[in-house]
Order: sequence, then structure tokens, then C-alpha cells
Amino acid sequence: MLLERLIRIMDKTEKQSLQSDPDPVSRNSVPGNDGFLLGYRFDDDHLQSAAFLAKSLSDGNRLRILLLISNGRKSVSSIVEELELSQPLVSHHLKELKRSLLVKVEREGPFIYYELADTRILNILQTLSEVATDLLTDRKTF
Repeated sequence: MLLERLIRIMDKTEKQSLQSDPDPVSRNSVPGNDGFLLGYRFDDDHLQSAAFLAKSLSDGNRLRILLLISNGRKSVSSIVEELELSQPLVSHHLKELKRSLLVKVEREGPFIYYELADTRILNILQTLSEVATDLLTDRKTF
């Protein structure tokens, strides 16, 4: 279910080019609920890229920053103020988000503004939230 949702939010042109790939060795087939086989690359490079992004999303403060800047670009001081986090902490997380290409940076004079690089990340965050809620609803112990 999660895999199908993540595949659905992929760029359509990427998905189409992967499905029409005549080289079945370089892709794995993942059975969908309806029996349709979805073609998607699961080679080491793609898995490493996905793991890198997942690691970047593994901090609650980074998620809060991403959600905040999804409403429009924000300066570091604005993020610090709105999230009530220290400036060094916000700067550290913004550096990690920039390194993982999840945010775009724009300088205007002495100010640096950050904005979401790709709105599809919001769909991923929504899906992760739903899955976490579903999985944790029935869990009694950790």
C-alpha cells in the first residue's frame, strides 16, 4: 500500500519511462493489489537515494521546518520565531535539508530565504503520517 502510494506520487514522465523500459533485468516488478505489475527501479543507486532522503526526513524539527516553508518562503529568523527553536538548531537543520535538495535557497541582501524545493514532498509526509497513525493505532508496546 505504501509502495503504491509512493509510486503514484512519482513524476509521471519518470514513471512512464520506467514502465516502457525494455530492459526487465534493471527493474523489479512489484505486484499491486489489483494484480497489475508496477515497474520501478530498485537497483542500489535508487535505494541509496531513497535512503538518503528518508534519513533527511527522520527528524521532527526538519519535518516542522518543511511544513512551515510549504506555505511560502521564509527567512531563518522567521523560522526561528515561528517554531520557537534556537537559531543554531534551525540553521543546522536547514543545512541538512539543503544538502538533501529538499529546500531551495535564495539570498536577498543580508537575508537568506528557504522554500520547499518540490511540493511532492508534502504528499510523502502525508502518506508517512497516515501509515504511522495506522500502524501505531493498535500497538500496545514499543
